[in-house]
Amino acid sequence: MSKAPTVAHRNASPVALPETLGREVKTLKELNSIIRASEPFVHGSTHAVLGEGPMHPALAFVGEQPGDVEDIEERPFVGPAGKLLTRAMEEAGIDRKKSYLTNAVKHFKFKQRGKRRLHEKPTAGEVKHYRWWLIREIELVKPKVVVALGATALLALAGKALPVNKARGPFAFGDQPGFVTVHPSYLLRVPDEEDRHKAYEAFVADLREARRLAA
Repeated sequence: MSKAPTVAHRNASPVALPETLGREVKTLKELNSIIRASEPFVHGSTHAVLGEGPMHPALAFVGEQPGDVEDIEERPFVGPAGKLLTRAMEEAGIDRKKSYLTNAVKHFKFKQRGKRRLHEKPTAGEVKHYRWWLIREIELVKPKVVVALGATALLALAGKALPVNKARGPFAFGDQPGFVTVHPSYLLRVPDEEDRHKAYEAFVADLREARRLAA
């Protein structure tokens, strides 16, 4: 058996958080209050960045973790990758304001290098620690389709490591209809301009398919 996550509530000693509490949490507000009161399980971060969007949306998007800009503004997908995602959503006919956006890991993992905060990929163990939050969050938000953006989101939603390229497309996360595609940050790292354009067009096509799946 895995150890239950530990949560340190403000002005209180750390307490063991049974995994069954995920089922006992009845509202998103209650879940978010627990996340806010929890000590970050990754180094660097001081506070959580919560999900954003309406309840019962057609689409919910799950990324890896907040980045530097997200951590500062305390909103998901507002940095460079988030802006690219917003642009792709618009081209795919998806209204961001009517979608729910969140991350598998709720805290920004980074190392300080001078004045810069360098992003670090969360480990599988860290993703597992946050997984109960994400699963309960999706259960409470109740999207028609949940979109896994990249390998970390896929790991968190599926509960096991899977290659994105092989899983890409419609995907069932248990009883939850889903869709797998790349994380928009991947597109920013493609060095060749022509390859980057092709990768972006394929990403937009994925989002269109996810939208049709949720229709």
